[in-house]
Amino acid sequence: MKKYLLLVLLITMLLLMSACSGEQQSASGHASGTEDVKTEGSDDDQDEEEKMLRMYIGDTEVSVEWQENQSVDALKELCKDEPLTISMSMYGGFEQVGPLGVALPRSDVQTRTESGDIVLYSGDQMVVLYGSNSWAYTRLGHITDQSEDSMRELLGNGNVQITLCMEDKK
Repeated sequence: MKKYLLLVLLITMLLLMSACSGEQQSASGHASGTEDVKTEGSDDDQDEEEKMLRMYIGDTEVSVEWQENQSVDALKELCKDEPLTISMSMYGGFEQVGPLGVALPRSDVQTRTESGDIVLYSGDQMVVLYGSNSWAYTRLGHITDQSEDSMRELLGNGNVQITLCMEDKK
């Protein structure tokens, strides 16, 4: 009886191992050669590499140094097919805040922010600062081509619209 049970167990393991190795071959495109396999350097990869996340405050494009994190990756995915427009509202005399409409991955850290910082608040709101603050945020990026005075001019005179989109690199 033990030999019979051991034989059945051995055959079952062999079948499972061959099924798993067949899936790996299929996924890598070696099995039938008929699957559409995306390889490094394919046209789709090149198209994504040639695009970058751009930000407009009203009609003014601003240069942003984006963080490399899951939140920014999710933001890029939101903008992949069409621009994302966020209606921002002034808050506290030093920032504009607007709902994203979805929650992004977050890794909030108590931080001191400054003019030009772009942060995620509560996972679902973007904050663009034209002054400084200290709070628990997830950093998204920093506007690099505007002075504190020009940030105050862009953001400090009423509610604004911010547009994020994936566009070709210039």
